[in-house]
Amino acid sequence: MTLKGKTLEGFITFWLAILAILILSLQSTLLWYLNLSIWKIALSTTISTVMLLGMINHIRNKIICGFNRAMLHLEAVKLEDYKQYAKPVFPRGVVGKFHQQLRSFSEYLSIKKRHYDQHVFLVYQLIDQLDTPILVFNQKNQLSYANGAFSHLFGQPWQMFRYASPKLLGLIENGDDWHLDHNEHPKKQQWQISQSTFIDDGVAHQLLVFTNIESALRSEQVKAWQQIINVMGHEIRNSLTPVSSIAETLLARAENDRDREALALISERCFHLQDFISRYASISRKINLNYQIISIPELVNRLKGLFSDIELNVKVEADSIWADKIVLEQVMINLLKNSKEAFAKNIELRFFRQGQNSIIEVVDNGHGFANLENLFVPLFSTKQEGQGIGLTFCRNIIEQHNGSINLVNNQGRGVTIKMVLPIPDDKSSEISPISNC
Repeated sequence: MTLKGKTLEGFITFWLAILAILILSLQSTLLWYLNLSIWKIALSTTISTVMLLGMINHIRNKIICGFNRAMLHLEAVKLEDYKQYAKPVFPRGVVGKFHQQLRSFSEYLSIKKRHYDQHVFLVYQLIDQLDTPILVFNQKNQLSYANGAFSHLFGQPWQMFRYASPKLLGLIENGDDWHLDHNEHPKKQQWQISQSTFIDDGVAHQLLVFTNIESALRSEQVKAWQQIINVMGHEIRNSLTPVSSIAETLLARAENDRDREALALISERCFHLQDFISRYASISRKINLNYQIISIPELVNRLKGLFSDIELNVKVEADSIWADKIVLEQVMINLLKNSKEAFAKNIELRFFRQGQNSIIEVVDNGHGFANLENLFVPLFSTKQEGQGIGLTFCRNIIEQHNGSINLVNNQGRGVTIKMVLPIPDDKSSEISPISNC
């Protein structure tokens, strides 16, 4: 295949050269018939050849220039620079129309790009609003973004792990399935990982969403218990109301002390059962938390005042905690009360910071728990007079703070209760460890 059939430049050069040869041939023939001398014919032909070559080169460059400018425009579009436009060599005709279409196409892509950028921005906003950990990995499989809930799983802000590989984070990929390394995350079974992809700035990114299965299963369990309690409460209240009313009526008419004592006991137990049902109905109720910076020394002083008969050893390695002051204090009271009822003679309270979390530990030397698996089950209690509310209430409060609570029996005697409360990024500088620790 000849050059003229492969490129536009070759095609133009070839046919302009043919035209120039024809013109030079006609000129030479005409000069020959005019009986000019050979040197004059040669000189005239040379001058004409130079002029024709210059004209061919000018025409060729003029045509090719239009395409070169169009290619510069396309290169700008490729780089997503939609404000650069090529000035056409021929503003009218087919070349002008071509450049006008190219400009319209560039403006169309610019509008589409703005819409797409808005969608990507909304994706990142949505990621920030969710309470579950979400990780974004770039095309190099490096962590490029994550939301605040990242610290709930890894204990530190995601910026500390920027550009980290999944392996460094303890993530294992098996085809399309992801899971946490058991050695890095002993409680990996509570997390389910789902993945998806999205395009940002022309590059594919991988999105990993972590779902706390344990929390979801517990939520369903609590709902089931709540339905049972509601049904029981309804039936018990319907029975207690007339019994209580009759007991109070008969108490007013009783003539001897024995009858009055019996009827008073019936009335008291009716009130106790009604209170019992009301308390159970509220164990999983959502609470509007009033977050504030809580001074740990002040909290410790109040607890010592309430439990003056117990020896409290306190280790404070943090100045404050970010939580709801009233309900957190109630949680601490419940836990100290449990230790007291477990005949603990010594209780140690530890307050410190670990990464992006505030940690509270309660360690006692009581008799411990006989059945750790059922401690948070409503209506379950190992105490003779227990109602199974205290620990369920504590877990409900801590988890509403997006935290966690864990109980383990010590090797010797007693129990260690560990509570983890996340610190928001904007409060990280205010909730800091004690300076001399």
